[in-house]
Amino acid sequence: MPAKIYRPAKTAMQSGKAKTHVWILEFDQAIPRKIDPIMGYTSSADTRQQVKLVFETLEQAEAYAKREGIEYRVIQPKEPKRQIVSYTDNFRFNRLQPWTH
Repeated sequence: MPAKIYRPAKTAMQSGKAKTHVWILEFDQAIPRKIDPIMGYTSSADTRQQVKLVFETLEQAEAYAKREGIEYRVIQPKEPKRQIVSYTDNFRFNRLQPWTH
C-alpha cells in the first residue's frame, strides 16, 4: 500500500509555525469510502487511513518506510515567499496609489 511523506503546512488560523517542523507518513486510500444509506456517515474498511506516523526528520521517515517495506513518495514543502514591506511606505510622497480612508 503506497504512502506519502510530507511536512504539514502552517495553519491559516494562526500566524505561528507550530507543528510544521515534523514529517508525517500517511497511507493512501486503498478502498473507496462508502456512504451509509440510513445515517449518511462516510465509512471505509481500510483502517490504515487512520494512521499518521510523525517523525522528526525526513531521513527517519524514509528509513522507517524502507525497513517496513512501504512504497512511499515524498512531497517536498513549499517555502513561503516573504514580501518585505515597510510601514513608512504607506506615507511616502511618491506613492503609486493615493492615500484614502
